[in-house]
Amino acid sequence: MAIRNVRKLGDETLETVCRPVKKMTDHLQELIDDMFDTMYDANGVGLAAPQVGVLRRIVVIDVTGEDPYVLINPEIIETEGEQQAYEGCLSVPGKVGIVTRPAYVKARALDRNMEEFILEGEELLARAICHELDHLDGIMYTTKVEGDLEDTSAPAADEEDEEE
Repeated sequence: MAIRNVRKLGDETLETVCRPVKKMTDHLQELIDDMFDTMYDANGVGLAAPQVGVLRRIVVIDVTGEDPYVLINPEIIETEGEQQAYEGCLSVPGKVGIVTRPAYVKARALDRNMEEFILEGEELLARAICHELDHLDGIMYTTKVEGDLEDTSAPAADEEDEEE
C-alpha cells in the first residue's frame, strides 16, 4: 500500500470520463488500497481514481473514519431533497465553495469483490457520493460552486482588525 500523488485542478485527467471496470485484478485491488491510504493521509472523506491518475470508475468514501466504502462502476439511482454546504476537494487544496446537492442519495455499485450493492446516504455521505461520482465523469465541484471559491486559510470576518 502506498500514498499516491493527487492530481490538481487543471490536470486533464480530472476532466476525462472514466472507463468502467470489467473485471477485478490484483492491480485494481492494490489501487483501491492505495486510494484509501491516500485519502486518509490527506484527511479526505472521498477519492476517485482519476484523482490519482487512473481513468477507471472506482471511488472510495469514508465520511466517519469507520465506514469505508468502495464503489466500482457506481450510478446514482435516486435522489431526494436539497442541501447547501461548503465543499472542498483534495484536487483543489486550500479552497472551498458553496454547492447545492441532494440531501439523500441512493447509488448502485459493485464492491471490491464485484458484487452489486446499494448504498444510501444522507447529508455528508450523500454529498460525498455525488462529488466523487462527478469525478468519474470529468466534472469538478468548482463548476458547481455558487459564488466564489474561498481560501480556507483566510481569517474570519470577526478575526480581522476592527476600526476603533
